[in-house]
Amino acid sequence: MAKVLIIGAGGVGSVVAHKCAMNSDVFTSIMLASRTKAKCDRIAAEIREMHGVTIQTDQVDADQVPDMVALINSFNPVLVINVALPYQDLPIMDACLEAGVHYMDTANYEPKDVAKFEYSWQWAYKERFEKAGLMALLGCGFDPGATQVFTAYAAKHHFDRMDYLDIVDCNAGDHGKAFATNFNPEINIREITQPGRYWENGEWIEIPAMSIHKPIEYPGIGERESYVLYHEELESLVKNFPTLKRARFWMTFGQAYLTHLEVLQNVGMTRIDPVKFNGMDIVPLEFLKAVLPAPDSLGENYTGQTSIGCQIKGVKDDEERTYFIWNNCDHAKTYREVRGQAVSYTTGVPAMIGAMLMLTGVWMKPGVWNCEELDPDPFIEQMNKQGLPVNEQVNATLPHEYPA
Repeated sequence: MAKVLIIGAGGVGSVVAHKCAMNSDVFTSIMLASRTKAKCDRIAAEIREMHGVTIQTDQVDADQVPDMVALINSFNPVLVINVALPYQDLPIMDACLEAGVHYMDTANYEPKDVAKFEYSWQWAYKERFEKAGLMALLGCGFDPGATQVFTAYAAKHHFDRMDYLDIVDCNAGDHGKAFATNFNPEINIREITQPGRYWENGEWIEIPAMSIHKPIEYPGIGERESYVLYHEELESLVKNFPTLKRARFWMTFGQAYLTHLEVLQNVGMTRIDPVKFNGMDIVPLEFLKAVLPAPDSLGENYTGQTSIGCQIKGVKDDEERTYFIWNNCDHAKTYREVRGQAVSYTTGVPAMIGAMLMLTGVWMKPGVWNCEELDPDPFIEQMNKQGLPVNEQVNATLPHEYPA
């Protein structure tokens, strides 16, 4: 049906490539490109061996718009799936506009020199994409992505008014490493060391990093200590669902992880500003990334599950209602299917689904869009088909306090 170009050959890029190849009736021609072509070639060999599908590979520096345009023009895809670094979102969007192809990503833009992510930079492209007759789909992973679809699904089917939203994200897996991050270490550590924020009564409340936490029970896993972080989907959710009085994002961390992180912060290894070393400028966090295990290397011996979902309180037919929608994903099972761990899988599968819905015309309209602005039903349907089954509970007791 369509050619697709995937940019980025990390853990998520590998899952996206595998899942696109497994849906070759939609993705009839696939190219995987990154700064290091050898990584693309390794993934292509896996896909050929496991799924009997041949994909093309190439090398590209996604920071360089002319290089991206040249690659797009030579391959001529309908859609570019950006699973590179968030720093590269804007150059890739510029290249898509210049080459006249659709765009999607899994994480919003983040400037390299400031640990800050927000949608304003990408939302500013809306009119340009509309005028070009092109679509840009933002943040189509799990969180962001599926969590926004979950919220839209709740609004469509279960609520007349949503008042309180808590996104809960647990990784109860064990990779056997003393310290490792489940996605790009540089992005992961920048995300969790910045101040936390949540939405309450029409304004953002900023808190010291990791300062609000409590135990939350996760289905099939049990109780895990969970911490309030700022996460990018909150920005668009409170914009698109203005009745929300409070919106928060919770993520679990083990004590060993937090201890390692505290030590790394204390000795300056999480800094993002350059320091002099042997006459050269190096960024400590970039060096730390180089010595930590690569996320795509964790899958083989990973055990346990992830559990990610949305817990919502609101009103339906003049009665208060609670609603919990979630997915649990097994690390070992995903490794057997696509040679990836569950954190990469839960990001990569929704990216493939978003691309599928765009290419089949279900989600195709010009402009720049977040996932909750589109019909959630076909996305949920595909999650159930593509390895991320969705669970629901109505009027269960939720682990949160609500104003009287």
